[in-house]
Amino acid sequence: MSLNDPENVAREYATEDGLVGRRAAYRWATGPDAPELVFQAVAEVDPARVLEVGCGPGELAERIQRQLAASVVAVDLSPRMVDLARERGVDARIGDAQSLPFTDGAFDCVVAAWMLFHVPNVDRALAEFARVLRPGGRLVAVTNYPDHLQELRALADNLTGFESAFSGENGVVLLARHFARIEERDASGTIEFPSREAVLAYLQASISLKNAAARVPEFEPPLVVRRHPTIFVAEKG
Repeated sequence: MSLNDPENVAREYATEDGLVGRRAAYRWATGPDAPELVFQAVAEVDPARVLEVGCGPGELAERIQRQLAASVVAVDLSPRMVDLARERGVDARIGDAQSLPFTDGAFDCVVAAWMLFHVPNVDRALAEFARVLRPGGRLVAVTNYPDHLQELRALADNLTGFESAFSGENGVVLLARHFARIEERDASGTIEFPSREAVLAYLQASISLKNAAARVPEFEPPLVVRRHPTIFVAEKG
């Protein structure tokens, strides 16, 4: 199953309900706080102009704007996500990562958190990120490794074959086509689902996974699964 099918992506993010449901599972997470590491990677360069691509409800964009006093623009394909980001006071616009409506070198930092695996043409999107960054500008791109939540997928009728166009495995190779220096920061840990009901709630919050919920067998809780996000910090030459 592809994660970058445009129709499925549009359905997934037509409302915030699924995103809220999936994020709820992270209250049982251990290990590094990946969103905090993303924010710190942005803060390190003290950017004046930041672009977040695939901004979702806009929490990160709003925090960067408020705490770093940066000028922030956010884009997302989902009209609902753009509306939610605007409610936070963010300059949010409908936009496509593969064709950004900004001039060359317009930003000091571009953030793409957990969104590149939804893009049909990742190489084109990365070329766009590099184009709108100034020389020496920073890209903070977040994704997961293929073994992210593998125990959960295995329990749900062995749903382990999800194709990801941008993952921890291929991220360095893809980024190296457009960026001079690349650093990877690990944010792996676990999620301990306390019950079968918690597992079902997580699966049902995803269009791609909800049909598997009915196939989850009874098990002795808790279910401990690996979470394996990674943060790529890349600089334009």
